[in-house]
Amino acid sequence: MKTMYTYIMAHIENKLFYVGVTNNIRQRTFDHKNATFGTHTGKYNIKQLVWYEVHDSPKIAIRREKTIKKWKREWKINLIEEMNPE
Repeated sequence: MKTMYTYIMAHIENKLFYVGVTNNIRQRTFDHKNATFGTHTGKYNIKQLVWYEVHDSPKIAIRREKTIKKWKREWKINLIEEMNPE
C-alpha cells in the first residue's frame, strides 16, 4: 500500500483552511506555497502546513478528508493545536 496523507493548510493567521489528501506531502506543500492567484490557495494565501496525519490506505485518507471538511472551524483549530502545542 502507498502511504497517504490527510492534511490541513492554513492562511498565516489561521483565518482560512484548506483540507486535502496527497501521497507526497512535501511536493503538495511546495505546490501550495507556489500557488498562483487563480487557485483557491493562491487567492487566499493559504500556504502554511499546520496539520497532517498518515494513512496506509487512500480510502481511509479520503474518508478522513471528507469528515474534516464538514467540521466546524473550532474543531479544526483544536485538531491543529493538538499537533502543535505551544
